[in-house]
Amino acid sequence: MKSNLQKQRFAAISAIGGFVPYQKRTNKDLELISDTSDEWIIKRTGIKERRILENGFATSDMAVEAIKNLAEVYHKDLRSAEALIVATSTPDMPMPATANIICQKLNLNTLWAFDVNSACSGFLYALDLGASLIESGRYRNIIVVGADKISSYVNIKDRNTNILFGDGAGAVWLEASSDEGIIDAVLRSNGSGKDFLNIEGGGSLYPFSDESFQDDKKYIKQDGKIVFKNAIQGMRDTCIEVMQRNNFSVQDIQWLVPHQANQRIIDAVGKEIDIDQHKTLTNIKYYGNTIAATIPLCIWENTTVLNKGDLILLTAFGAGFSWGASLLKWTI
Repeated sequence: MKSNLQKQRFAAISAIGGFVPYQKRTNKDLELISDTSDEWIIKRTGIKERRILENGFATSDMAVEAIKNLAEVYHKDLRSAEALIVATSTPDMPMPATANIICQKLNLNTLWAFDVNSACSGFLYALDLGASLIESGRYRNIIVVGADKISSYVNIKDRNTNILFGDGAGAVWLEASSDEGIIDAVLRSNGSGKDFLNIEGGGSLYPFSDESFQDDKKYIKQDGKIVFKNAIQGMRDTCIEVMQRNNFSVQDIQWLVPHQANQRIIDAVGKEIDIDQHKTLTNIKYYGNTIAATIPLCIWENTTVLNKGDLILLTAFGAGFSWGASLLKWTI
């Protein structure tokens, strides 16, 4: 039994970093490639441009830069980290884990490092996992990364997907705290959406070496209408659930940070939970959907508006389907 004098242990974000590639893919660029227009793309998605990582570089390279940014700005000694959790659906290679490669690039030789693949919900999954490890008392400092080079899986001529996706990485430093940071999370997955948003090729079901392998299986594909409907419902329901079970109302929330998939989805989720529009943070216009990186990148870009103690609601929806919502207090 715990002593009454023993304080509860929380996990809190004490640093954040980000990285986006320098190369841009604008709507004007896409007009030259496929049957689309700047006006049509903005109306349907809210996206003006995306960042694209150049050939020869991989997801781990962006993650390394985001971690370096975190360490430099917040004066973190990376050697004091005990674990590295990387949320990604676009690993450098099937094995080893991208987290393992990041360790080598940062010369970190004693970390427990591994990947989490939950598509666009990956960062929320990894954040909750990291918080749980700290709350258990076995770890004190954990780096959590969301990073994806999804452009490697986009058919540049497919206007259903080429307008949506971009590359990037975001990272947070979680540490043990006596003050409440990560409060709670409601995370869900059911597998019913595997046919509506996926990359089929390259796994054990459709290996590249198979004679029956079809070239289009190497690209990301989605049924936009089905994803749109389920995303709004999933994010709305988990946002409401995580607030209710922690005795918060939407009026208590200072900021909503939703997965940056589509501006229409972002707007619809905000309306469904009845949050003031000015409380929703976005960066989709200039980065598009960066998969697991969207939430940490959005927070990173908006740190100047965040105040210590702000109650922040995060929510995401991704392939699988996977979805969820998290509550945290800003502690920086």
